Amino acid sequence: MGAGGPRRRGAGPPDGGWGWVVLGACFVITGFAYGFPKAVSVFFRELKQDFGAGYSDTAWVSSIMLAMLYGTGPLSSILVTRFGCRRVMLAGGLLASAGMILASFASRLLELYLTAGVLTGLGLALNFQPSLIMLGLYFERRRPLANGLAAAGSPVFLSTLSPLGQLLGERFGWRGGFLLFGGLLLHCCACGAVMRPPPGPPPPPRPDPAEDRAPSGGRARRRLLDVAVCTDRAFVVYVVTKFLMALGLFVPAILLVNYAKDAGVPDAEAAFLLSIVGFVDIVARPACGALAGLARLRPHVPYLFSLALLANGLTDLISARARTYGTLVAFCIAFGLSYGMVGALQFEVLMATVGAPRFPSALGLVLLVEAVAVLIGPPSAGRLVDALKNYEIIFYLAGSEVALAGVFMAVATYCCLRSKDAPSGPAAAGGASDAEDVEAERDSEPMPASTEEPGSLETLEVLRPRAGSPGPEPEVEAGPGLGHESV
Repeated sequence: MGAGGPRRRGAGPPDGGWGWVVLGACFVITGFAYGFPKAVSVFFRELKQDFGAGYSDTAWVSSIMLAMLYGTGPLSSILVTRFGCRRVMLAGGLLASAGMILASFASRLLELYLTAGVLTGLGLALNFQPSLIMLGLYFERRRPLANGLAAAGSPVFLSTLSPLGQLLGERFGWRGGFLLFGGLLLHCCACGAVMRPPPGPPPPPRPDPAEDRAPSGGRARRRLLDVAVCTDRAFVVYVVTKFLMALGLFVPAILLVNYAKDAGVPDAEAAFLLSIVGFVDIVARPACGALAGLARLRPHVPYLFSLALLANGLTDLISARARTYGTLVAFCIAFGLSYGMVGALQFEVLMATVGAPRFPSALGLVLLVEAVAVLIGPPSAGRLVDALKNYEIIFYLAGSEVALAGVFMAVATYCCLRSKDAPSGPAAAGGASDAEDVEAERDSEPMPASTEEPGSLETLEVLRPRAGSPGPEPEVEAGPGLGHESV
């Protein structure tokens, strides 16, 4: 399944079948995860009036929600390893719904931070990461297209949740809108219920539990979080790029509605600007995913990702002085196109960089770093708006940060990693070097029997066989061996 890991005959993702149902669930989860923090921004004006707060204070609601979505990535990885994707997603759906329902009764901004921010953000995180893991279990050859289609959930939900939030706010107030949004989030539980594992060879009988608990040279410990991925230069480049990107990528979308309202655009038309971004994004993500899956382009996906970041940053810089509704619409079209390309490629680049077995741990660490950037970017932008009463500098700063991320990704990939990727030969098309293929083949071990919840991270890891495990060696996908240090 991974970008370059060798796969034994008769094993591997089905690239279809029940995977399309899983893809549909990932579409919904991705839509809620990315669309919700932005859709909540349509209530910011009402929140300012009710709580007597500024832009920076109200922007913290979306920022905390995004920070929880990203910052709890390692926790989500550990919980999936322990309990499985399905159970974690069901619990996450309940938490996300409860957070919005409780937020509708908030009397202080602090209560909004703890409910809509912390609780709902945590619930979305416990749905988002497991859904990506399950998508990777079902797709390999069509993985770029699957990632693009799943990522399209973000613009689809953004284009619908934003006008819906505006309508609910006008008819029921922000409290009624939050309450109804909490009911919508219960759909995450339905998505978690369909996350069953892909078909594979039957495991041998489980050995005696006493033997499971017995140490075998101190190497039979369950791997919860593989931090050895941090020694990979390509992964470090990706992490730095994501940090710079997250500083400015979400700022224009979060402040766009309020910017348009302050410029004199009617409320309904201002909310429709996010829908325009969503409509363009809907087309851009699947199209970019299909483009990245082409044989000639797939080895160069990091450069395509860099180009998307650069285009997004330049769009912010060029459109910083947009004032009329027509220029704002033009900005939304260009922003939606580049934003869609970024969304479609970001996780494909990570999968191709670290490979499928290390992807859950790598994703958790990346989301943690991105959370730090999210806590810096939008709140700082809101504070600048309060101080300067001018949105122009916000767009300049956001655009510069995203453009810098694109330039850094391209230059670092070419200069620092070129020598590593050049001798890969045919394996480069799959995203892994010959050395990694040899190591994965050498460290291939039979999958131990387990009664863990299907869909857990153990399906991605190859552990040392327990003593006394009977049965023939099943055909499994090769993954990294036990030579990596893990937590």
